[in-house]
Amino acid sequence: MRYSITLSYAGALFRGWQRQPSDPSVQQCLEEALGRILGTETPVIGAGRTDTGVNAIGYVACFDGPAGLAAEDFRYKLNAILPRTVVVNSISEAGHDFHARFDAVRREYTYFIHRSKDPFVEAFSWQCGYPGLDFDAMNLAASLLVGTHDFSCFEKAGADNKTSVCTVFEAFWQPYTPSHVQIMGEVGAAPAKASYGRAMPVLGSPCGTQTGPLPAAVEGAAPTSQIPQYWFFRIAADRFLRNMVRAIVGTLIDVGRGKRSVEKFGGLVLPADGPISPRRATHRSLAGESVPGHALFLSKIEY
Repeated sequence: MRYSITLSYAGALFRGWQRQPSDPSVQQCLEEALGRILGTETPVIGAGRTDTGVNAIGYVACFDGPAGLAAEDFRYKLNAILPRTVVVNSISEAGHDFHARFDAVRREYTYFIHRSKDPFVEAFSWQCGYPGLDFDAMNLAASLLVGTHDFSCFEKAGADNKTSVCTVFEAFWQPYTPSHVQIMGEVGAAPAKASYGRAMPVLGSPCGTQTGPLPAAVEGAAPTSQIPQYWFFRIAADRFLRNMVRAIVGTLIDVGRGKRSVEKFGGLVLPADGPISPRRATHRSLAGESVPGHALFLSKIEY
């Protein structure tokens, strides 16, 4: 019997999802826990790789086990074995041909930044203190990612995939308010009703996000003292290349700093030679630096 399993993990202690020869991985951790309970080696297929230090919420994997597993009891046993940084959210029976990786049609990543020092979000957000970041320009550049393109400029060198073509469904920056700021307030925090092209969501923490309606962009630049201090970047696509999201975020930050124009950013998003394109020469050096992995979440997978 094939089972689908959803789990969430903090990636700080792992070398990503995929099993490694000598370093800890989430896949290895889960397979060992399953093996202890089932009494036999149990391979797990995941929805895709995540880089070292990257986090996931609602990650999907599948494994084959004996029919008739009591899902809740089995989930309880797994969580009792797994480390505190990994939690199994649900287990359910799946079709015999279900494949966690190849059946996924949409994947979503979220990257968190904070503009000034805050010890309460440091573990899952990147302090990006560059002055005067132009989020309007960053959102304009992000809109150029939408569609089917060749993203080899944002791909880690040496990747072994057959194509660098991906279809991006959405990509945008949006401010948010962490729970500790909502509850206790913060000296110098931006007004709660500030709007920068998108509605400010109501969030519990830099993990899950809830967005509201999208109002028109505010005309003119807001005073620096009113620019929100907490932002996330959301991107959804049918597939992602290695290091792609972190490279895109780093390059968008360059746009916000004025180091790269929106037009030059658009030049990195190469046209695709049809839905499936042979891999082109690597142009990774043309894009910006990759941002740290600890602030990145694989936040949603759809089938």
